[in-house]
Amino acid sequence: MTARPARWLPLIVAFLAMTALVLAAGTPVAEVARYCAYAVWAVVLPGTLVYRALRPTPRTLVEDVALGTAVGLTLELIAWALCGALDVRFLLPGWPLLVVAVFLTKPLRRHWRPAYPEKMPVAWSWSVAAIVIFWTYYLYVVFLARNPVLPTSESTRQYLDLAYQLSLAGEAKNHLPLHLPQVAAEPLNYHWFAYAHMAMASLVGGVDLTAVSLRFAIPALCALTIVLTAVVGARVTRRPWAGVVAAVLFFTIGEVNFTDPVTMPFGTQATFVIWHGMSMIYSWALLVALIGVLVTVLTGEERSWRGYLLAALLIAASSGAKASSLPVVLAAVLLVFFTQLVRTKQIPWPVVWLGLLAAAGQLFATAVLYRFHTYATNIDVLGSLGVFFDPPAGEHRGWWEQSAITAGVVVAFLVNMELRQAGIIPLLRRHRLRLEPAQWLLLGGALGGVAAYLLLRQLSDGQQYFARAGFAFGVILSAWGYAEVFERAQLSRRGRWYLGAFAGLVALATIGVQLAFAGPAEWRRPFDPAVPILRWIALLSVCGLAGWVIWVSLSLTRPGMRGKGGLVVLTAILVVGAPGLVMDMAKSARSPNGGAYYNTAMPRSRVLAARWVRDHSRPSDVLATNVHCGPVPYAGRCDPRSFWLSAYAERRVLVEGWTFAPRVAGDALTPFWDQALLQRNDRVFTDPTPEDLTALKADGVRWLVADSRSGAVSPELAAYADLRHTEGAVSVYEVR
Repeated sequence: MTARPARWLPLIVAFLAMTALVLAAGTPVAEVARYCAYAVWAVVLPGTLVYRALRPTPRTLVEDVALGTAVGLTLELIAWALCGALDVRFLLPGWPLLVVAVFLTKPLRRHWRPAYPEKMPVAWSWSVAAIVIFWTYYLYVVFLARNPVLPTSESTRQYLDLAYQLSLAGEAKNHLPLHLPQVAAEPLNYHWFAYAHMAMASLVGGVDLTAVSLRFAIPALCALTIVLTAVVGARVTRRPWAGVVAAVLFFTIGEVNFTDPVTMPFGTQATFVIWHGMSMIYSWALLVALIGVLVTVLTGEERSWRGYLLAALLIAASSGAKASSLPVVLAAVLLVFFTQLVRTKQIPWPVVWLGLLAAAGQLFATAVLYRFHTYATNIDVLGSLGVFFDPPAGEHRGWWEQSAITAGVVVAFLVNMELRQAGIIPLLRRHRLRLEPAQWLLLGGALGGVAAYLLLRQLSDGQQYFARAGFAFGVILSAWGYAEVFERAQLSRRGRWYLGAFAGLVALATIGVQLAFAGPAEWRRPFDPAVPILRWIALLSVCGLAGWVIWVSLSLTRPGMRGKGGLVVLTAILVVGAPGLVMDMAKSARSPNGGAYYNTAMPRSRVLAARWVRDHSRPSDVLATNVHCGPVPYAGRCDPRSFWLSAYAERRVLVEGWTFAPRVAGDALTPFWDQALLQRNDRVFTDPTPEDLTALKADGVRWLVADSRSGAVSPELAAYADLRHTEGAVSVYEVR
C-alpha cells in the first residue's frame, strides 16, 4: 500500500469497527447507509465548506473536517428552524444545495480542495482510531446491546430516559415552537437542540427516528467529540500527541472507585451519562470545537470578523445544547479577562467581545429557551457533598470527627471525579501562574465547572453537568501539563517504551484487582460511599510509596533514572482510573434486559401500537391515553414517568407523564397541576360522556390509546370512537 492511501487506513478501520458494532446490535444495513448519507450530505459537507471559508489558515484535513462537522451541526439548526417556521419541512433534504451552490461560485471554489501545509502523524491517527473503537465497544456493551431498537417481547425493559429523549426528537421533527410531548399544551422550556439534530437525521436522511435515537446519534457524536478533543488538544498545546492524551483522559479513563457493581456516588464525567442523556455528548462536541475557536482569537491567530462569527455560531448552538455549557464558558472568559487586565494594564478587547458573545448566548437561552425556569436549581454551598458528610438527624459528632469525615468526603470527591485533571498541577507549578491566555481559558473552564458543582444544587443533581462542561476544558489542560512533564524528562526511545509498558501494567493490574476483589457498596452511614474510594487510594499510595523507595534506590546507581520519577508518578495517577469503564461494562453485562441502571417496562405491544398511530395520524393530531404511571410505584405512589406513547407515536399527548415538565423539574411526587384536565382525560376511558369527548376534541385530540393493564376501559367508549387497531392489551380508537 502506498503512503497516501495508508494514511486513510485508521479512518477506514475505525469506521468499519463502528459499523460492525452497530450492525451487531441488530441495526438494518439500509438504516446504516441512510444515516451515513445524511451525516455526510447534511452535516459534514456544508459545515466543512463554511468552516474553510471562516478559519484563518488551512492546517490539516482532519482539523477542517472535525471542526467543520461541528459547524455543520449549527447550520442544520438554522435550516431546521427556518423550514419549520415556514412549514416547509419537505424542503429539508435539499437545504445543503444552498451551501454547495454558493461554494461553486468563483470566489469560494478554492475551498473544495485547499492545500494543507501539515499532516497529522500516522501514529496520532491510529491512536485516535483506537480510542474511537474502544469507546464504541463500551457503548455497545452498556447501551446498544442492552436496548433493542424495537422491543422483542412484552417483558422487554429499557432505560427510563431513552423514551423521553425519543419523544423530544419526535416533537422537534413535527413542531416549532416545541411543547412538552407528554402534556400537549405545556411549552418545552428546555435545552432541546440535540433533539432537533436527531429530528434532522430523520427528516433529511429518512432514517427511522427510533434507530437515530438508539443506534446512531450517540456513537456518531462520541466519535466526533473524540476526534475534536484530539484535534483541539493538539492545536492548543502545539503538540499532536497531547491531543491524544486529552482524548484518552476524556474517553478511556473512568472514575476512581473500588466497588462491584460499580457505584457513582458523586456522579460521573463521561461514564454512563454520555448515553443516558444524549444532550450531553451533543453539547460536548460543540463545546470542544468552541474551545478551539476561542483559542485562535485569544492567541491572535484569528481576530477578524471571521473568527468572531465562528465563535458566535458555536455559542448560539451551545446555548440550547446544554444549560451548563455557556455559564462555564463565561467563567473561562472572565478569568482570561482579569488575568490579561492585571498583566497588561489594558482592556483586552478581543476577550471582551468574546465575553459579550457568550453573555448574549446565555441571555438568549435564559430568556427565550428556558423562559427563566431554573429547574429547581438553588445556591447550596457544598450541598452536593453535604449529603455525605452532614450528620444524620439526632446524631452528634465532635468537631474532630466531623472535620475528619468532611475532609475524607472532599478527598474522595476529588479523587473519584477530578483525578484525570491532575496534570494541571505541575503545569501551574512550573509556570508559577504566569500562564498563556489559552491556559487561563482552560483553567477558568475547569475551575468554573467544579465551582458550580459545589456551589449549586438541583433537585435531580443537575449541578453535575457544570462539572462535566468544565471537564472538557480540564482534560486538555491536564494533557498539556503532562506533555510538559514528559518533555522535561527527556526520555530515550527505550525509556518511552518502558513508560508505555508501565502505564499499561498499571491499567491492567488495577482492572484485574478490581474484577477479582471489589465488592458491593454499603450505605448504612451517609459517608459510606466515600470509604471504598479512600481505602483504594490508601492501598495505591502504599504501593506507590514502596515503588518510590525502590526508584530512589535504583537511581543512586543508575543516573539515567534521575529527574524522571515525577513523570512516572503522574502517569500512574492519570491511569489509575482505567478500571472505571471496564467495571461499568461488567456491571451492564450482568443486566442484559434494559441494562444496569434504572429501567422500566417497554412492552412490544405498546410500541407497535404507538408506531401504528404514527403511521396513520397527522403530525398535528393530539393523543389521549389512560397510561400515566410507571409499572412500579414511586414512594408508594404513582410514578408519572411514562413516555412510551409520545416517544414511539411521535405525537403530542394531552396528558401522559408529567415528571419532566419544567414546572415539576423532575419531582416524581408532584401531582399534575391541572386536575380537572386529568380527570376529564381519564373519564373518557372509564365513563365517557358526550361533554368530555367534545372537550377533548376541542383540545385537538383525535386518537385514544387505551391499555387495559392500566385500568378497565368502558365498553361505552365505542359509542363515541371507532376501534381502529388492537395490539395485545392496547386498543387504538379514532374519535368521531
